[in-house]
Amino acid sequence: MTEWSNWSGSVVAHPAAVARPRGLDELAAIVAGARRLRPVGAGHSFMPLCQTEGTLLSLADLEGDVEVAADRRSVWAPAGWSLARLTDALWPEGLSLYNQGDVNPQALAGAAATGTHGTGETLGSIATQVTGVRLMRADGTLVTCDAQTEPALFQAQRLGLGLLGVAVAMRIAVLPAYHLEERVERWPLAVVLDRFDELAAASRHMEFWVFPYADHVILKRLHPVEPEGPYRHANDVNEGAFRVACNISRRRPGLIPMLQRGMMHAIGGPKRRVGPAYRIFAQERTVRFEEMEYEVPRADGLATLREALGYVRKARLPLSFPFEVRTVAGDDIWLSPFHAGPCLSISVHQYAGMPWRDEFAAVESILRGAGGRPHWAKRHTLDPASAHALYPRLADFLAVRRDVDPEGKFVNAFFGRLFAIRG
Repeated sequence: MTEWSNWSGSVVAHPAAVARPRGLDELAAIVAGARRLRPVGAGHSFMPLCQTEGTLLSLADLEGDVEVAADRRSVWAPAGWSLARLTDALWPEGLSLYNQGDVNPQALAGAAATGTHGTGETLGSIATQVTGVRLMRADGTLVTCDAQTEPALFQAQRLGLGLLGVAVAMRIAVLPAYHLEERVERWPLAVVLDRFDELAAASRHMEFWVFPYADHVILKRLHPVEPEGPYRHANDVNEGAFRVACNISRRRPGLIPMLQRGMMHAIGGPKRRVGPAYRIFAQERTVRFEEMEYEVPRADGLATLREALGYVRKARLPLSFPFEVRTVAGDDIWLSPFHAGPCLSISVHQYAGMPWRDEFAAVESILRGAGGRPHWAKRHTLDPASAHALYPRLADFLAVRRDVDPEGKFVNAFFGRLFAIRG
């Protein structure tokens, strides 16, 4: 029996078949012939989005290449390519993505379909950069949709959770290639919170990590600059030392507060580097973890973060990882967590192999209480009622889904429960 697991190892599936087609005709036959099918990328989802007992479909090997538009403001890209492969192909063409997160193995289609994002108060998720999709329907036929052609399908597909068909290629907005300066520094938590709006406005990208039991943060800022010679790769954090601390935390949870304060005390002076944007964005993240992330309305974000950190300390929750805090612009995408306006993105992590369910649930109640909406690919406890309450256009999305996939070929058990889809 074939076994598949996600990146953290917490989601396991036993699909009847795993398909990796190389051509469109082969893909069409697989899609049309499957009774149940779920597309899969790099497995960076912490929810069972790809879990299936039917066909698990990867487009990593599908033929295709980047097609640059005449005005060089967009490209058609294979949807199954990883962000790493896509950005490697864009740079020689003199192009860059508008924004990225800090890891790049995710498939383009999966990143867009779940609302994956980077940081920057004027920048939206990857889904906001998508301007067209070539989509394979449940019967194996191809359709191209954008804001003018099949507009309802396009609006649903921009962040479609793989429920509308198989994205074969995506047209995505790009910029002329640019370089970024990265600055990583230790700052007092109180200062960062007091000056947050100023810091966010001063750099194109700003984020910070804060350990629940420490009073300092790791502040990271990126800003476009002119190139400064050969690029030398360096990770933004010391993964080796952090892994040692996590292993101690797993064995001795009572030491977590001391370890976190010690790690922050040991951080050296400011670090700076300059390089191609796609090199600076992407980091090596080899310490495995489980993750929950909520997008909280920006106006309430800092107060909510303070409340969540205070609760973790008071309850002495054994969370070994720092919170990650980012800014994201609002958008109008039906199922986007950012559809209601700009957000403060608050990510809560736990070292793989350590308990996380009760710990996440306790913090989730605080984030949900502030009107937060979860990242679809990260741990959450939404049900049909709460999903409809948070997403006023969910009924429209589900109507499009019924129209394009009435038999529920792309619906797995998880989505059936989450959206009360029968079939």
